[in-house]
Amino acid sequence: MKIGLLTSLFADRTLTDMLDYVQKAGFEAVELYTGALAPPCHCDPDSLLSEESAILRLKDEIEKRGLFISLLNCSGNPVSPIPDEAKRHQAAFEKTVRLAEKLNIDTVAVFSGCPGGGPKDETPNWVTCPWPPEYLTALEYQWNDVLIPYWTKAAKLAGDHGVTKIGFEMHPGFCVYNPETLLKLRAAVGSSIGANFDPSHLFWQGIDIPQAIRALSGVIFHVHAKDTRVFTKNIQKNGVLDAKHYGELKDRAWVFGTVGYGHGEQTWREIIDELAITGYDYVLSIEHEDSLMAKEEGLEKALEFLRRLIIKEKPDEMWWA
Repeated sequence: MKIGLLTSLFADRTLTDMLDYVQKAGFEAVELYTGALAPPCHCDPDSLLSEESAILRLKDEIEKRGLFISLLNCSGNPVSPIPDEAKRHQAAFEKTVRLAEKLNIDTVAVFSGCPGGGPKDETPNWVTCPWPPEYLTALEYQWNDVLIPYWTKAAKLAGDHGVTKIGFEMHPGFCVYNPETLLKLRAAVGSSIGANFDPSHLFWQGIDIPQAIRALSGVIFHVHAKDTRVFTKNIQKNGVLDAKHYGELKDRAWVFGTVGYGHGEQTWREIIDELAITGYDYVLSIEHEDSLMAKEEGLEKALEFLRRLIIKEKPDEMWWA
């Protein structure tokens, strides 16, 4: 396995400055954000697709530092019931797919998105329970009328441009938020649907991460290395669903954290072992979102932590067997 990072946290740095830092720190791969929840940084599809030489310069800047692009990330809500939002996020996906083809990249990262609860809704509606029964009606509409048709069409477009892997980050607030819902979409759309596996969103739901990895054996296309601090006493009072701002640390049920600062070394050893057992041997891409730790410190602590744990070489033979 190799260690990379999602570079969007350095949106305030130029591509050159960001890559110089990444190389010096010792990362091996970069995950580039292409929109549309925030403006794309370091990898703007509009400017790159309009000038072939710009694509060549991007590749050269990355490759000459001994790095590679693990994937392009255009996570957003392309099925939003807000028309302008849906169009903007759909356009970002389509441009990202076209750019991936130019860069010889076969994987993009996305969110499933979340539609409204019916054709007249004006805001997304994340359904979390089966009662009252109108919630099940809303869920049926979201999946059968919006989600499956959209991603069936999107997967076809992606395949036409050589993107054979669409990695969904399982994120509460969207229709795909756990292994079961990811596998449901894959069964409906096809084998190009898989996971951009981020344990941080699963930790706070109470999901056992190695079991989730085992359930998704063979369909994990990319992995985010991000942790979650779980505040048990607050959960015991109010449960895990929490809409308070991430800055309200004392009162929240959980917050994101640098790898190793939510769950210890043994937990992350088990995660990495399970990834290896199920055949994953690609990138652990650090996504730094820590309310207590600055960017560089958090990244470097996560990098040091993961370096001790990742498996770099498999045994040539099992001489003990």
